[in-house]
Amino acid sequence: MQLIINTYGSYLHVKQSSFEIKVESEKKRISAKKVDSILITTGSAISSDAVKLALENNIEIQFLDQFGRSMGKVWHSKLGSTTYIRRRQLELADNEEGSDLIKEIMVEKTENMIKHLYDLGIKRSQNKQDYLFEKIEEMEELKEKINKLTGPIEIMRSTLMGYEGNIARKYFKALSYLLPDRYKFKKRSFQPAEDEFNCLLNYGYGVLYGKVEKALIIAGLDPYVGILHTDGYNKKSFVYDFIESYRHHIDRIVMKLFSRKKVRKSYFDEIKGGLTLNKTGKEILITELNEYFEQSTYYKGRQIKINNIIQFDCHQLANHIIEEGD
Repeated sequence: MQLIINTYGSYLHVKQSSFEIKVESEKKRISAKKVDSILITTGSAISSDAVKLALENNIEIQFLDQFGRSMGKVWHSKLGSTTYIRRRQLELADNEEGSDLIKEIMVEKTENMIKHLYDLGIKRSQNKQDYLFEKIEEMEELKEKINKLTGPIEIMRSTLMGYEGNIARKYFKALSYLLPDRYKFKKRSFQPAEDEFNCLLNYGYGVLYGKVEKALIIAGLDPYVGILHTDGYNKKSFVYDFIESYRHHIDRIVMKLFSRKKVRKSYFDEIKGGLTLNKTGKEILITELNEYFEQSTYYKGRQIKINNIIQFDCHQLANHIIEEGD
């Protein structure tokens, strides 16, 4: 489970070898064995003993800003990429093996989007199904164009990102079409979001970035050595590359919140240029995220928790990189 600290003035410390959260006069104790990560989203205090207990149990402590983006993490010093894997990652950026990997990620991302639209079309009216299938056909055509691209990533980059952006526009237009009228949106908006849907999506993606970065590092991969996304100072380029296959999980969670009428205008605060998710909204979304990622699914020939899929894929990629380099 994720331990969420989102109440101003909270104090996280250790009591009898367990975490204890104190909020004013209320206290709650949680075993370290039940915690995967600790998310801190507001003004709180954490004791050095709580930090040590987290490190001893390989629990990351992550600080998030108001949009759900990771501001920084505390984790065990032994985690880190191996020199050999880092060299191999650098090589991938300059040859067609790297191009093939990125194409594979983009195709999988598109297939996940299409599967999501198919699932949303079940039990919809015929008119809505027709609209969704029209968008799906258009996305399938663009996916095939991605499959046909060849050459090093430097040559493919602009064309590939153009196809990716076109697919995304069709996908999000379809999602907006299915929302209640008062929640429909014209386009993807980022920081800040211009509407409730994108506000929830952005915060969920922020949490997902943290999951992907952690999984890459545990597998020995370097989150800063990208292929499609170019390198830059303090830019986690490979996180941006690798996250694409998993965004659909957040999309599904957010769409489910709307379809089950769990979204309220009161979950959002107005800020300059858009909206931000408030404390209540974050609690609702994080609860849904935790429940969803704890579910099991059949994935690549095995039954696995959704929460473990990213780590499984990162280890597979690391092993592939090593084997191809031998």
